[in-house]
Amino acid sequence: MEYLFVMDKTLIYKFLKFGIVGCSGMIIDFGMTYICKEFFKLNKFISNAIGFILAATSNYFLNRVWTFESHSEQIGTQYIQFMIVSTIGLGINSLVLYLLNEKLKWNFYLSKLFAIGITTIWNFFANLLFTFT
Repeated sequence: MEYLFVMDKTLIYKFLKFGIVGCSGMIIDFGMTYICKEFFKLNKFISNAIGFILAATSNYFLNRVWTFESHSEQIGTQYIQFMIVSTIGLGINSLVLYLLNEKLKWNFYLSKLFAIGITTIWNFFANLLFTFT
């Protein structure tokens, strides 16, 4: 049986680094979502989008330098590509959050945790194949 992606040590190592960067992004994401939702009383989906976008921006720079070790001089183009992937990820994240929280009545923050997990898989492979090629 053939696999689309060969899971070699380099890919696994990059995914682990991506995960570490993602954890820092998750702290930013959850922190800003909480601040926007609980202190500024913004809509939970707007709060989620703000947290997600701030985390994605931080993640771009960390992933560029550390995870994918990109030496591209096209930082602007690469950032836009990363943000396109992240925006699609935001759509996936919001859809999962909506389904789990609104439809299945899960706790908002537990739903957000699951949404981040699913979005992480999308973001890693999309950035590996599209942004940091």
